[in-house]
Amino acid sequence: PAQIIPDQTARKIVRAVYAAPNGVWAMSDSMPGLVETSSNLAIFKAKEGKAEVHCLLRSMVDTAKTDMGTALACCFANIGAKSSFSGAYPGWQPNMESPILQAMLKTYKEMYGKDAEVKAIHAGLECGILGGHYPHWDMISFGPTIRSPHSPDERCLIPTVQKFWDLLVETLKNAPVKQ
Repeated sequence: PAQIIPDQTARKIVRAVYAAPNGVWAMSDSMPGLVETSSNLAIFKAKEGKAEVHCLLRSMVDTAKTDMGTALACCFANIGAKSSFSGAYPGWQPNMESPILQAMLKTYKEMYGKDAEVKAIHAGLECGILGGHYPHWDMISFGPTIRSPHSPDERCLIPTVQKFWDLLVETLKNAPVKQ
């Protein structure tokens, strides 16, 4: 059979992929148990004598994501490969002292008679994009219950949508006025 990539080149690529950061790179110092920075070697393509490796870099700290990208690029530069980065979005670090979060927690307790569960997740959130343009905004991210996000099995639990909407409306009514 015809070779797509010569054996020696294929071995170099395999070694670079093995050396490349993949998985958890750093845990959050401020939120125990939360992944801060990670990489996912997601796609490998070989076509017309060329190989492409696609990775997803994710971090709540932009400088950490840049450092990880540099480490990744070095792994492939060692075999003479080129690296390029695209589709990046800024990280976002939740503020647990946020006035709007405190208003939402108070509203939730008043509405449902129990404390809301507050947690951060290791994911790309719109807050990072908005915060990049409006760094002084006080933001939180919450919504209805989503199962299997970003997969063919992703689904929203419909009964949680009304609860989310009611909480949003009441929180906005009680939102602190920014001075």
